[in-house]
Amino acid sequence: MADPASTPLGKMLLEEITPVVMVLCTPYVEESCLKNGLSLIQLLSPFCDFTNIDVPVRTASDQPYRLRKFKLRLFYSSDIRQPNLEVAKERLKKVITHVGEKNFLESSDPSQVNNLLSRPESEMLPSWFQFFNKELVRTLSFSDHEAFDHPVACLLVVSSKDDEPVNRFVDLFNTNKLPSLLNDSAMDPKIMKHYLLLHDNQDGPFNKATKLLADMRNAFGQNDCQIICFNSSQDGKIHHQDNPWAPFKSDALPTENLGCFLNLDDLNEIKDFMQELSSKHIIPYMEQKIRVLNQQVSATRKGFRNQIKNLWWRKGKEDTIDTPNGPVYTFNSIESQIRILGDYAFMLGDYELALSNYRLISTDYKLDKAWKRYAGVQEMMGLTYFLLDQSRKDAEYCMENAFNTYLKLGSAGRRNATRCGLWWAEMLKTRDQLKEAATVYFRICGEDTLHSAVMLEQASFCYLLSKPPMLHKYGFHLVLSGDHYKKCDQIKHAIRTYRSAIPVYKGTTWSLIKDHVHFHIGQWYALLGMYDVAVTHMLEVLASTHQSKTTQELFLRDFLQIVQKTGKTFEVLKLQLPVINISSLKVIFEDQRTNASAAAASVKESLWHSLEEDMIPSSTARSNWLELQSKIIPRKYKESNICVAGEALKVDIEFKNPLQIRISVSSVSLMCELSANPEEDANSSNNEVQNNEDRTSTSSGDINSCLILSEVGFSLEGGETTVVQLTVTPRIEGILKIVGVKWKLSSAVVGLCNFEFNPVNKRVVRGRRKQHSPSSDLKFLVIKSLPRLEGFIHSLPEKTYAGDLRPLVLELSNQSKFPVKNLKMKISNPRFLYAGNQKELNADFPACLKKKMNVEKSGSHANVNKTLQNLFHFPEDISVQEETSLSWPLWFHAAVPGSIPLYITIYYEMEGVSSIMKYRTLRMHYNLQVLPSLDVSFQLSTRPSRSQEFLLRMDVVNKTTSECFQVHQLSSVGQQWEISLLQPVDSILPSQSLFAGQSLSCFFMLKDRRRSSTSEDSIPSLSHIQSDVRLGPQDNSEAFFDVSSSPLADFHDCERSSQGMSSQGCEYKVDFVFIAQLPKGNRDSSSNAPLVFSHHACDCSPSSMSPISWLVDGPRTIQHNFSAPLCEVNLKMTITNSSDAIASVHINTFDSPSSNNQPIDDATTSQPPEHQSGWSEIPIVNDTKIITTEALTTRVPKSLSLESVPQYIWSGTSSTKLVLQPRSTAEIPLQICVFTPGIYDLSNYVLNWILTPVNDGENQGEANKSSGVCQGYPYYLSVLESNFKD
Repeated sequence: MADPASTPLGKMLLEEITPVVMVLCTPYVEESCLKNGLSLIQLLSPFCDFTNIDVPVRTASDQPYRLRKFKLRLFYSSDIRQPNLEVAKERLKKVITHVGEKNFLESSDPSQVNNLLSRPESEMLPSWFQFFNKELVRTLSFSDHEAFDHPVACLLVVSSKDDEPVNRFVDLFNTNKLPSLLNDSAMDPKIMKHYLLLHDNQDGPFNKATKLLADMRNAFGQNDCQIICFNSSQDGKIHHQDNPWAPFKSDALPTENLGCFLNLDDLNEIKDFMQELSSKHIIPYMEQKIRVLNQQVSATRKGFRNQIKNLWWRKGKEDTIDTPNGPVYTFNSIESQIRILGDYAFMLGDYELALSNYRLISTDYKLDKAWKRYAGVQEMMGLTYFLLDQSRKDAEYCMENAFNTYLKLGSAGRRNATRCGLWWAEMLKTRDQLKEAATVYFRICGEDTLHSAVMLEQASFCYLLSKPPMLHKYGFHLVLSGDHYKKCDQIKHAIRTYRSAIPVYKGTTWSLIKDHVHFHIGQWYALLGMYDVAVTHMLEVLASTHQSKTTQELFLRDFLQIVQKTGKTFEVLKLQLPVINISSLKVIFEDQRTNASAAAASVKESLWHSLEEDMIPSSTARSNWLELQSKIIPRKYKESNICVAGEALKVDIEFKNPLQIRISVSSVSLMCELSANPEEDANSSNNEVQNNEDRTSTSSGDINSCLILSEVGFSLEGGETTVVQLTVTPRIEGILKIVGVKWKLSSAVVGLCNFEFNPVNKRVVRGRRKQHSPSSDLKFLVIKSLPRLEGFIHSLPEKTYAGDLRPLVLELSNQSKFPVKNLKMKISNPRFLYAGNQKELNADFPACLKKKMNVEKSGSHANVNKTLQNLFHFPEDISVQEETSLSWPLWFHAAVPGSIPLYITIYYEMEGVSSIMKYRTLRMHYNLQVLPSLDVSFQLSTRPSRSQEFLLRMDVVNKTTSECFQVHQLSSVGQQWEISLLQPVDSILPSQSLFAGQSLSCFFMLKDRRRSSTSEDSIPSLSHIQSDVRLGPQDNSEAFFDVSSSPLADFHDCERSSQGMSSQGCEYKVDFVFIAQLPKGNRDSSSNAPLVFSHHACDCSPSSMSPISWLVDGPRTIQHNFSAPLCEVNLKMTITNSSDAIASVHINTFDSPSSNNQPIDDATTSQPPEHQSGWSEIPIVNDTKIITTEALTTRVPKSLSLESVPQYIWSGTSSTKLVLQPRSTAEIPLQICVFTPGIYDLSNYVLNWILTPVNDGENQGEANKSSGVCQGYPYYLSVLESNFKD
């Protein structure tokens, strides 16, 4: 450790524990001194501190030492008394208040913690701490239990103007005027006296003063009298550059010129006097006093005999009752003499002698239970240990012992404990025990709130300076200190300490204490009338999501009250309430791509691009359209967005209320800048629209302004999030930049938020672009106004049932002054929406869908404007003129249930309007919810007995919860199929209505007239083929719906296309259209016409359909007299080839059981099962839409009797072969012989066939099914015994 005397504590001790000189003077003396603006003591005090004095000193030992530093403390006799407690507190309060005012005016923003730690310790610590500590120590001056405040000498000063100066000296030391401590025997009144004659050169010549000095020396001694002549300046205009009196006159005005009559000679004379007084009078006097007292103490207390005597004399005192003040000791008691000896030795720097006497007297005070004196001695012992730089442990023990002893005395020792604590803390700080020093400061805190505030603040700096810094405790103690300052109405100190704590909690998770700091700083600034700064701090706690609802209400209410008191509207950048999610920012603007609704704008650009790539001109489809305009668009703005004057740009922004309470937000609008294009008009003036900070914009709705901005307002409940759409409409050409958004919170504070964000999170609804700076995404090149179509589809339902078929109207409106032409439209899902013909616009629905009488079928139903890409071209003569609208019919069909999105793009061109844009597109988007309605399924089975006939089963289930459908008709698509009911619908569904949850099963006969075209029967004309079946009342004359004409035929083609089916290769397949209706009044529509529902089934066919079919014909029952030798039965097999290939057919018959089984097994194992046919049971219809029979499997022959002789045999040829030409029929005779009556199954034959294509490369679908084997189907013959004989 460095020299203890050079440490802060050592310097304080050398300043505060020094000899006291009592000053007595006459009024004329003070009058002469006041000419310089100073009292006598103020005049002399700067010259009482000797830092370079060199005086030999010899106290108790024979070895002298040299005193290098010395100081005197001067007091008027009236001030030598214990200070009044209230007056002392008031003086300290003034000191703190003055420092608070000064530091508050000089305060700046708090430094970051790292910056603060990088400073030297002297710059970190407030300089007024030491001053306050000294003032606090001085409040304990002139205690009766301590001797270092007892006067060592008395300086009597008389003016040369006084009458009879010698008598005046005698009168000054009158006992009636002496301090009470001297008169009460607490202090020794027999002290050294020194006489000074003060001559004011302004009052006359020096001769008179010389004579008076001689009289004084005759009366009081030659060495004890001196004279000082001062005020030598005649005009009083001397100005001292280095004012030595400033520290001693705190109330001096800045303009006051202290020492104005004192020239340099006067100052030197005063200085020489004080140095002579110290070195030649006071120090020798104290040396002599120490030697005398030491001899007395040695004679009475030192030595073994004296110690035993002292202990014996004090025996029994430990049993006495403690009193607050303890025994009373006079100045001439041995205990007081020892204490004086110790204090004198301490003040002269003989710390060894001082420590020995403190030890000696400490035991006496402890035995006498003079606890205050005991604590005082322990305190001095600790300081002596420190200055001797000896045992730290002993020093700290003495200080802690003294501190605790003072505290035990209660209020009587509280102030002494504070002084002891201050010295103890300084001692620990000197030894770098900062954490322990902070603990001592904390222990000093007591009943006096103001003093506690200062101690807590000093403790906080100890934590800051500790190694490593204890930042949390530093900030916490600052907050505690500020709270104590506020309780004492020291608001500026409270603000200062709280502001110092801000960097500690900045960027940490200690959110509660951070909110506490900012909130109270804001309140305190408001109390001082500094509302601007108050609002700044209150803003920090507005978005405190971690606070309770009550606390959040308090924060917001106080914030609004402070703002209201300001009487003006605050604009706050990055206001945290509400929270704006900039990453959700979505800019919606229109260049050549326009949107009919917000829903269309939210669709991904890639989807629109894929839909439009076949519509827009081929040159622009391969490249960015902006790149083609490089010669037209200014080079600086090639990568800017393009927008059109008069068309609104929309910005979607997400606002979130982070609090639990409701907030009100109003006047939300964008901040924008609009300027002229400098490359187009370099001389034009800037038309930028600005707010108060050159950043935005015109008033909402001002039609004369360059911009039209929308304003919205809303309220947010606790935790609520809402997306707000704001618009800006430029009215002139130029460069538009969207800067940010502003809003007003609770109609009091304007919040501003600039759009500064990471470009990765920003979304701009626009086409593909090159990478560029994020700022350009919010910068737009505004071009002149262009035509813009607005589109709407009337009567398009948001929710409907599957199968719903209805007409719609597309309305396109052109509000501009220019026409548009070359219209094209593309629909993403033609299964649901289809463009009609213009003649269908006012057609009567549903009558327009029904068959017309006596009208020839065209054989073609397709819309001539439809292409394979579902692109609809409006007629060339169709255009949308200026300020008119165009209506066009659409057909809607709810094909399947589910959530169905519809995307529609309309392309149109403009001529002679803009050199940048030649065309535009209108995008429309609708979301439909299609609910399940009727579940229709079909099952088709071959009929073995009729090769051209099929059995059709239709199952219909009403899957709605409340609707009742009327079944109307079932139609087969195409003109080669004839369909008829097997039983009347009235018997199955008497009400003709299918209620919710009800099901219906119907059976139909389906005939393929084309397959029978090669037979000998006459073929009915196509117009007479019945391809429709009425499912309603049979006597109803209402026409059938025409499934072969638009729109039913068009939607059916779309169904086939969506299922991947083509019109090729469907020769043996059939499509069905089932039509039902909702009765009048059962629909959400203003029209009374019923709703029409069409359900389409494609490619219904029995999967076992074979190109070779046959029919066995003959008798079913015969009678025969078996007494005759033979019963022959003739049969006929008709074989039909329905394919376009040549068929080779081989028929094998089997008689015996062995021959009946084995060949069939061989056949089945040698041929794939899918090439086998026959009759099988029809399975129950399940929930699938289309159900056909499984492949007619090979029938397993029944187990036959093991008899060796068969009961019948095939008597004709056992194997027959023939060749059938394409689509031909042949007959083969068959014969059996029956030997006994019975019922016989004539199915024991196998038909093998092989198809050979007529020409190579044709009919490849049939070639894959080139061969097959078929088991004979059951043919039961009953043979009876006849009762007569031939």
